[in-house]
Amino acid sequence: MKKIITLFVLSLILVSCGNSDTLNNIKVNSIEALHEAIKNSSAGDNIILANGVYKDVEIEFYGQGTANKPITLKAETPGEVSIEGVSNLKIGGDYLVVEGLHFKNGYTPSKNVIQFKINDTLIANHSTVTNCVIDAFTQPDRDVSDHWVEFWGRHNQLINNYITGKSNFGPTVMVRLDGNQHVKNYHQIINNHFGPRPRKGGPHGETMQIGDSGTSMTPSHTNVENNLFERCNGEVEIISSKSNNNTFKNNVFFESEGSLVLRHGNYATIDGNIFIGNDNSQFIGGIRVINTGHWITNNYFYNLKGETFRAPLAIMNGIPKSPLNRYNQVTDVVIAYNSFIDTKTPFHFSVGSNVSQSDVLPKSEIRSARPTRTVIANNVLYNQTPFDFPIKNYDKVDGVLFKSNYTNSDNKSEVKPEGLITTNMDVTVVSPQLIVPKLANGNVYSGFDFETIDTDLFGNKRTADNTTVGAIINTGNHKVLYDKSNYGTNWYNTNKAKTEAKTIKVSTSVQLVEALAKANSGDTISLQPGAYLVNKELPISKLITLKSSDKNNKAEISFTSNTTAFSMQPKGVLHIEDLILKGNQSQAAFKTLDKNMSSAYGLWLNNTEVSEFNSVLEVSKGAFADTVSVANSIIKNCKSGIQLNKETNDKGDYNSEFVYVTNNTFSNVDANVLNYYRGGYDESTIGGNLVFKDNTVTNCGTAETENILIKNRGIVNVEFANNTFKNNPVKVVAVLWGEKDQKPENNTITNSGEIKVVQNLKLKLMY
Repeated sequence: MKKIITLFVLSLILVSCGNSDTLNNIKVNSIEALHEAIKNSSAGDNIILANGVYKDVEIEFYGQGTANKPITLKAETPGEVSIEGVSNLKIGGDYLVVEGLHFKNGYTPSKNVIQFKINDTLIANHSTVTNCVIDAFTQPDRDVSDHWVEFWGRHNQLINNYITGKSNFGPTVMVRLDGNQHVKNYHQIINNHFGPRPRKGGPHGETMQIGDSGTSMTPSHTNVENNLFERCNGEVEIISSKSNNNTFKNNVFFESEGSLVLRHGNYATIDGNIFIGNDNSQFIGGIRVINTGHWITNNYFYNLKGETFRAPLAIMNGIPKSPLNRYNQVTDVVIAYNSFIDTKTPFHFSVGSNVSQSDVLPKSEIRSARPTRTVIANNVLYNQTPFDFPIKNYDKVDGVLFKSNYTNSDNKSEVKPEGLITTNMDVTVVSPQLIVPKLANGNVYSGFDFETIDTDLFGNKRTADNTTVGAIINTGNHKVLYDKSNYGTNWYNTNKAKTEAKTIKVSTSVQLVEALAKANSGDTISLQPGAYLVNKELPISKLITLKSSDKNNKAEISFTSNTTAFSMQPKGVLHIEDLILKGNQSQAAFKTLDKNMSSAYGLWLNNTEVSEFNSVLEVSKGAFADTVSVANSIIKNCKSGIQLNKETNDKGDYNSEFVYVTNNTFSNVDANVLNYYRGGYDESTIGGNLVFKDNTVTNCGTAETENILIKNRGIVNVEFANNTFKNNPVKVVAVLWGEKDQKPENNTITNSGEIKVVQNLKLKLMY
């Protein structure tokens, strides 16, 4: 498919240029020459940008091509023309084509990297961006918002591109619908490879958003087809559809921690998509349904373990008389001919029901309107290891019609519809992810307009004599579920070359500092037994492991630097094992940069002793750690502990996705041991993950002003178990959030206050 679309685009360009007598190739090797060529261009021109690096450039590509003779701006050699530094591209006019550019090593000075308009009067229509790459072209400050591709106008296309690595605020791709010239746009987003988007730690990290709350009832008719979304983990919504009449067809969502979300708008078509999970993440979702008139057909869900907002199929409750920016009731939705394979609980109904929170939320926020006039038919549920709870309900399920759905497991769920039938299945394992169950006797329900579901996942025709429940009639020539090589550009290698990791042995402080500066990402620095005195902060901007060569005779690093021992910088991931770290009471043991933390960092301590520091970890606003892990370690004689508390705007953001504090000993930490904060009532921010287990905390909190030893306000997922608290002069050990199923388990408390469980936590409204 990728090759077909690429050939189609190239043939369109060649045909449009006519024969050799009319072909007008204009080669330029400077931005000044490019601007002049654009200014003088006419229909049929090919403006060829010579190979090289173009830095700190703002390109305005405008002109009037025709359907047969577009104006093309293309790289001399795809991938050999890079746009770097503080740069962007704006497109305005008709029938314009951009091809083969590589955006890297920089960021946009405006709100967009590529924008399908130059200004409000010079808007792109019938224009295409193809065979381009945008790689980590992200803002230095993660709190600065931009969109890497922003659609305006009508009939524009994003085809065969590779886009990856956005870590700052804002959707990667945004479709704007502000004004009549932008509605009913019929944009085409086809055959792109959306590479990994790292976790953001809060909302506004979508890979794609179509419309917004203000245009949520506006017809868009955007077509999103044949794209690969690979590990797009920015937030709970991979795609946020906020307009009417959009189509999502034949896309692959590979290990992406979120869902395709019908957030606002009506009458979406979701057909033939593939959702692939794994055994390692509980956050990989499928489709979340809000609003009316959607058809969800022929989709294949494999090994998904997400729940609630990230469930394989999450059908939400709505707010009665909902405002535009909240949640409308689900009505008149069809969910038919889908396959759920090794997906234990496919159906989650009335997700987001929050009637129990009526005492802390206004009436306008209560989601009590259950799904109604919704049909679930001809779906197949198969688990190689049988699971007895295919349905999870958070309210009554009284507005949903089940017809001819089949499962190979007993249904022991609270909801037991007649239209969910347990039966034996024959199964063909075509490849590890492509598993096709067949029913010996399975009736197919023919509902209203079901004859329009006339093909299966692989394009096989459904006829009266050739159909079955589930997404697949037969696999034909398909030996694998999908082929990664069918997406993106024809020149960029998405598989990054890995350098062989090495171990560097050091025995002096000078060698330690030099080794850290020269090491490649992935290297290990092995410290021989002895004392190391370091009088400067040590920058960490790559993946590094520091460890003692002999864990039974630990090396000891003493810091006399002014404010920081280890400076955690963008992309810095530090593993410390079997070391002793000492400060002089003035430094932070680990501290992020005060600003420009453009990418996530990570910190892992194991079997390490940290003492005599002002704080264990200090962060800045905008700094984000994917993981902070402290295990099997001793933290003592510090003024404060792990401080992840700088996202105080109460907009749903937080400073680390995962925080693991396990099997440690804390003693004589003057203030709180941990401060991990997420503020704001934002139900779509379902993150913040804390495991605090098997720790012993003694004589801590003597200078704690709020009298809370472990602060985890607003963090959604908390495991708090098997800890011992002795002689900590505080009133409260921790406050757990009962509504999120947080509960203390097997903790021992002596002279240390209490663990409180607050059922409904009052948070600031964001809307």
